[in-house]
Order: sequence, then structure tokens, then C-alpha cells
Amino acid sequence: MNDEGLVYVSLAQLMALEFKARDLSFLARQPQGSILAGNHASRLRGRGLNFDELRRYQPGDDLRHLDWRASLRTGKPVVRTFTEERDRPALIVVDQRMSMFFGSQRSFKSAVAAELAALAAWMVFHAGDRVGGLVFNDQRIDSIAPLRSRKRVEALLSRVVQQNRALNAGNPDAEDEDQLDKALQRCLGVAGHDHLICIVSDFAGAGERTLQLMRQLSAHNDVIALQVYDPLALKLPNNGRLLVTQGELQVELAIEKRNVHQPLGDFLSGRLKDVATLLRRSQVPLMMISTAEDAHGQLRAELGKSAGGAR
Repeated sequence: MNDEGLVYVSLAQLMALEFKARDLSFLARQPQGSILAGNHASRLRGRGLNFDELRRYQPGDDLRHLDWRASLRTGKPVVRTFTEERDRPALIVVDQRMSMFFGSQRSFKSAVAAELAALAAWMVFHAGDRVGGLVFNDQRIDSIAPLRSRKRVEALLSRVVQQNRALNAGNPDAEDEDQLDKALQRCLGVAGHDHLICIVSDFAGAGERTLQLMRQLSAHNDVIALQVYDPLALKLPNNGRLLVTQGELQVELAIEKRNVHQPLGDFLSGRLKDVATLLRRSQVPLMMISTAEDAHGQLRAELGKSAGGAR
């Protein structure tokens, strides 16, 4: 598993995903069955409208825009006109902690997260909105202010690649278990309101504080969570040996043994379900992305944009 894009990503690889992002949209009307369909997020807010001016009514104007007070005052029908906001800021929050440096089949979680971040950034850019983000690992949080510029997309993806390439099995264990919450807190400080916030993470270490921060973020912004998981968390193989790495320590487990297989499987699947349940409690739309399949294909299906327009 040394191929580019399976363990590590390159800037050229992430920049090239611009083409694949062209058939994706966070703002399209979602068909029934899509992750963004339903009462709480049938579609994202999209851009808002700014009041422009009052003017005389003209045939064909939307009667809902009649300003009754101004009409009564002038004795003639007057309508309010609006202009659409030119763009809005988006923050792509990307997890590159050591918990992401794992993969049992096709790719590492860290590499899939990088690809998802790139696809999201290009989607936002092609929608005409400003792109920025936060990239965090166990030691630091890099912040890139939103701007509608191809160079800004490249700057964001460069930070993702930089942190992705710094991941190594020999890295020390995380000393700060609250780094996810710190990244969300930083995001809360950057995003006032009407931002699109896309959080790409395995959400390891998520707890009640995470839930609180997610709710705060989603109160005035559109928030989407992409939970990257490894299929090993859903189903352990029945036989063979599993190599578990923690820093410099490596332990080989004989997973065909019941006393190993059962508790390990229960722990992994239980942890994944706990985090997914927590995220759903936040009322934030949740997409679960596996490391075993192509990131673009999964995102396309989750957004309800697969062939025929429905899943």
C-alpha cells in the first residue's frame, strides 16, 4: 500500500480532482433518499438575498414583493427588489490526526479525507463561493481564510498535503485528546453566520463537547459532516492475524480466537456507531465514507447525484 493516494496524497492529485467535482453540488435539489433530503436539510440554504431598492410595480413582478406600506404612502403599487449575494464563504475542516493514519483495504482514512476535502473545495469554487478551511493534526491547526481564488484552493490543499505527508507510524501518540474540539472551536471563531462548513474526519474522541460545538456551528451556518471510517470497524475477518500499531509499539493479534475477535469487533463497531449516533443528535447531515471504495463515487451517491438522479 505504497501507491500515491492510498497512504499519502500529492498536491497534483488533489488539484486534478477539479474535473471530478464538476458533477457534484451541495446546493442542488436532493432527490428522495439522499443524505441531504428530509425535514432538517432537504437542501442547503444557498446564497441569501440582499435588499436592493424600492421601485414602481411593473407587469410580471412577483406580487409577494409588494411593499404595502410604501404602496399606501405613494398611492401606487411599489415593489421591493433584491439582489442575490455574490458569494458566501465556505470552510473545509480537514482531520489529519494520527487516528486517521489507518486503512485495512484500499486507502488510509487520512488519504480519503484529503480527497474529500479537495472535492468539497472544488465544488465550492465552481459554485462561485469563497473557499477557505482549517487543517488540523495532533499538534497544530492551520487556518486559511476564505477567498474566491484558484490560488486559495491550492493554498488550502497544500496545507492538507503538508500535514498528510507528515503522518508516520513512528509519530508519538496524541497528547491532546481534545484537538477535534479545539478545531471546531477555532471554526466557530472564524465562521460568524451564513458559512458553509464541511467537516471531514473520523471524529475519534468526539463527545458531548463536540456535540455542543456542532450545534453551535449549525445554528447560523450550513454544516455537513463527512465521517471517514474503515470497514474493519464494521466487520472483522474471521481468521488471520491483525497487526495493530501504536507509535513504535506493534502487536499482532490472532483474530480467529474468540476471546480476541469478539471484544475487538464489539469495540470497533460500537465506537463507530457511538460517534455516528452522536453526530445525528447534532442534527447535522452526516455522510459516512468508507476507505474501501473510491471517495468521489461515494460522495456522488451520498449527494443523490448518481446516474438517473436518484439512489
